[in-house]
Amino acid sequence: MGDDMTDERRRLSRRAVERHAGDLSALGGVRSVVLGDGLERGVRVLEFKTAAGLRFDVLVDRAMDLGATELSGVSIAWASRTGVRHPMLFEHADERGLSFLRSMTGLLVTGGLDHTLFGDDVDASHYHYPPRPTLRHGLHGRVANLPARLLGYGEAWQGDRCVLYAEGEVRQAAMFAEHLRLRRRIEVDLDGTEIRVEDTVRNHGFDPTPHMFLYHINLGWPFLGAGTRVQAPIERTVWQSASVEEQGVSHLELPGPQPAFVEQVYEHALRPDERGEVLVTVTNPAQRRVELRFDGTAFGHFFEWLALREGDYALGLEPSTHAVAGDRSARDDGSMIWLGHGEERHYRTSLRFVDGP
Repeated sequence: MGDDMTDERRRLSRRAVERHAGDLSALGGVRSVVLGDGLERGVRVLEFKTAAGLRFDVLVDRAMDLGATELSGVSIAWASRTGVRHPMLFEHADERGLSFLRSMTGLLVTGGLDHTLFGDDVDASHYHYPPRPTLRHGLHGRVANLPARLLGYGEAWQGDRCVLYAEGEVRQAAMFAEHLRLRRRIEVDLDGTEIRVEDTVRNHGFDPTPHMFLYHINLGWPFLGAGTRVQAPIERTVWQSASVEEQGVSHLELPGPQPAFVEQVYEHALRPDERGEVLVTVTNPAQRRVELRFDGTAFGHFFEWLALREGDYALGLEPSTHAVAGDRSARDDGSMIWLGHGEERHYRTSLRFVDGP
């Protein structure tokens, strides 16, 4: 009897699960909660739990980005000093566009939908509204601090495979300006440790609208620590911040927290595999591993962000649609993505977590 039960639990068939538990939550599932105190008060969160020991939060009111994440009780995502700040407290134009840094935390923070990278004043004549000849953007745009309309979440059996999922839509719009919508679906298998993110950005407006998109994937302590190694198919480094030469800290094997560390940023040209995908792996000294896999065609650029200062200890992996030179440069050199009415861009990305060799 014991061997039979062990075999059924290993296979996690629907029949086996229903024989042993009256509710799927014995193994995993998705639970909706609302945070209740401090700066995070009122933020809707979907808590995911799998039978393989993966737990993560989907922050519904923060563009359905990914928050706290852990595998087998070990925290993987960066937990920054800002906490999960309610988006209603966000002031886009504050601090010369750097107020994004007052709400940045968690495993995945999205940049876009019409701007990424540092802030700038850019031409807005394509919107045909004379009182607003230019637009002022802040760091990584507006989308990360926009609440989503939740379209659905829960557990779905597909034969003997159970998928935990959430789906929502984020609208970024203004009168006489952009009308872009992000449709996001997040999935993980009941017995899995791989988060799959599928995004579609569509122009619902009738003016040609710029589109820039970026994932800021942030790993933190205790997963991240001295001796953590980064592996990626780097063909060449096309740009790096001045702090790289000044500090001389390796971006391939990381030290522990550093006093007064100045962020180091790199743009790497990565080599896709035969399927057009790019794999970036981060492995810590305990042989726990994070594998980021993304479409190298949709995301043609990649940044590596080292924030190794004491109290702000994080590693960022950033697939991006545009180069580090940013918005104005993309308009000037013709690389800006312009979406006409009804046009869409699709993005598929996965994060797989491995506990041990």
